[in-house]
Amino acid sequence: MQLTGEIILTPKNMAALSPSEAYLWHYIQDHKQLVMNCSITQLSEKANVSTATIVRTMKKAGYSGYTDFRYNESNQKDSKAHYAILNHVDEQIRNVIIQNDVEMTNTLNNLKISVLEDTIQLLYKANSIYLFAKGLSETVAEEMELKFRLLSKDAEFFHDSNIMEQLSKTLISNQDIVVFITLNGETPELVKTAKILSERDIPKVTLTCNANASIVKYTDELLLGYCTSTNLFNQFEVSSRLPLQIMSRILLDTYVVRTQEQK
Repeated sequence: MQLTGEIILTPKNMAALSPSEAYLWHYIQDHKQLVMNCSITQLSEKANVSTATIVRTMKKAGYSGYTDFRYNESNQKDSKAHYAILNHVDEQIRNVIIQNDVEMTNTLNNLKISVLEDTIQLLYKANSIYLFAKGLSETVAEEMELKFRLLSKDAEFFHDSNIMEQLSKTLISNQDIVVFITLNGETPELVKTAKILSERDIPKVTLTCNANASIVKYTDELLLGYCTSTNLFNQFEVSSRLPLQIMSRILLDTYVVRTQEQK
């Protein structure tokens, strides 16, 4: 079996999607094999959206319509990478594996070199780097803190809401930079802190997977990943942080390359 092609929406186009269009987009990403066998009417019924919503979403993705999308996806099928393990697993495990490929592929395609380069310059020039995260995203922030320190860069990670707020109100200066690591960009404490920093004109970078997140309007540089809506631990908020890990690794490795060039 070969993987189906992936549709890639840019961060700009993702932000332009209405809530119903964004829902449809995620539905298509999570049910690609099913969708490829559906007519526009069948997809409308299964996703519980109008056919007009489907057409609008496809056009924002760069296609002339749903038929054009299916045609392009079909043509891409044979050119996609083949993973040997997929020959030896059942459909459920295959979907689990492919989900990782979907998140990786979409995250890489979302990244913009201009954003990476600008972010690296902000980090390089900053006196101190403050890393703010909550929940499972804290592990990504901890790794970033360690790597920055190994590069002799002053960096500190915080997760306590009161400490983050107080630092943002007083101690952090416009010669520093704050990096937010947040999967959905809606964590109230982080959004509140970002707003405070924005009012004080403190440089801010955000790693998230939600182009429409509340925190986005307060950020200066946005690294946007892609996270599928599938969560097998559905009673808990433990969604994959793979997109955040990919972006943080690329950001840190690129930082090393560029800063070595400047020495």
